Amino acid sequence: MPLEKNNLSPLQFWAHKSPDCLALTTITGDYTWQQLSQFVQDYARLLQQNGLGKGDVLTCVAKNSPELVFLYLACMELGAVCAITMPQPSANLQAKLRTLYQEGQRAFVWQADEQSVSNVPHINTISLHSLKHCQRETLSYGYDAAELASIIFTSGSTGTPKAVAHSHQQHLASAAGLLDAFQFNAQDTWLLSLPMYHVSGLAIIYRWLYAGACLKVGCGDLLSDIDNVTHASLVATQLSRLLDSGQALSLTHVLLGGSHVPLALSQQAAQRGIETWLGYGMTEAASTVTAKRIDAHYSAGKVLTGRKVELRDGRIFVGGDTLASGYFHQGSLKPIKDADGWFDSKDLGIWNEQQELVIKGRADNQFISGGENIHCEEIEQALNSHPQVQLALVVPIEDAEFGARPIAFVQTSVSIEQLDFATWLAPRLVKFKHPRQYFYLPESLHSGGIKVSRKDLKDWVVAETEFKVI
Repeated sequence: MPLEKNNLSPLQFWAHKSPDCLALTTITGDYTWQQLSQFVQDYARLLQQNGLGKGDVLTCVAKNSPELVFLYLACMELGAVCAITMPQPSANLQAKLRTLYQEGQRAFVWQADEQSVSNVPHINTISLHSLKHCQRETLSYGYDAAELASIIFTSGSTGTPKAVAHSHQQHLASAAGLLDAFQFNAQDTWLLSLPMYHVSGLAIIYRWLYAGACLKVGCGDLLSDIDNVTHASLVATQLSRLLDSGQALSLTHVLLGGSHVPLALSQQAAQRGIETWLGYGMTEAASTVTAKRIDAHYSAGKVLTGRKVELRDGRIFVGGDTLASGYFHQGSLKPIKDADGWFDSKDLGIWNEQQELVIKGRADNQFISGGENIHCEEIEQALNSHPQVQLALVVPIEDAEFGARPIAFVQTSVSIEQLDFATWLAPRLVKFKHPRQYFYLPESLHSGGIKVSRKDLKDWVVAETEFKVI
């Protein structure tokens, strides 16, 4: 791929190579690569006139939108770093800004709702209202594939969120490795269906840029956004709703993330001409590390090009070209790799007979009940195999007799009482691993489109029940 050996930014590369090909489609208009390049240059000039330059950090607080894509590409042209985070309470945003900027340092911030950031000094709030008055000054291009490109905050499910910093080179290596296995070319359109403040959403941007294909930024309603789209990153419930809607679909490939993916759902999609794939990945590795086309063998697939995986006593270590440059804190980077170049994922796994990686769970999701080690994911896998369960998640609670016991959250279209989980689990799990109690998965916790946070489940238990979580 000549893109990897070119000093031009991906946007400029395709603007020169395929200027009249469709690059981006939005609810307000479509752009060829040449038109997109010119539009992004206007955004870059606006940022430059606000003082943003090579190596500076622009914090974007927003959900997906054409403007967010334009700003990210504008940062790429300038050689600036784009930190993306979700809209959130002021106190949470201030904490993240303190991670990104030193005390007294000028902070560049764009919020989609353009509200002011209170109680934080030295803020330069970027307003897009002045875009039409932007002067046509000369741009100081600063793109360098090896320099920092993005900062994405981890979910913080087991502690304080970390600011993970990647270079364009690392993101492009992630895209190249996946697209070696997963077909996506210049004639295809990938829907930006996951938020760019998650690495899985940002990975869509780089697959689009790597392939020189088309990206669609919709309105947020999946049923309408999916029109004329060939590729999408979804969770199983989203795909199920699309297939059940009866709507005509142009989809050919779906990359599924999140938790359990029923084989029956993959078979249903195949009948509509849709390939379904799943993968295993993490923020620190620029999204997907292993992937496979879904089949009857439960696994996360084979290691993709540009990545390495090593198991040490069942613990998964990841290496390769996609690993982040480090955790970002006020301009400095803390390495994420050990001396030999490996990142401890804190996930547990094994290799199956097909040399595919099988994820057994998180090391920190293990708990002890009555002296026995229990993995939440083992119980989830047994519950998820039930034909009427769309999704099951497990968290441990304190128990006076056993020290800890599991409870389960279930997404299902029938009542929990009808499912008789005791009978279903009897041949699959020893008795002490059976959940003590079952709850319906709260709708508010699985409406975001990626995955349900185990921390959010624990917070719900604390707020809504008498149980104490561990």
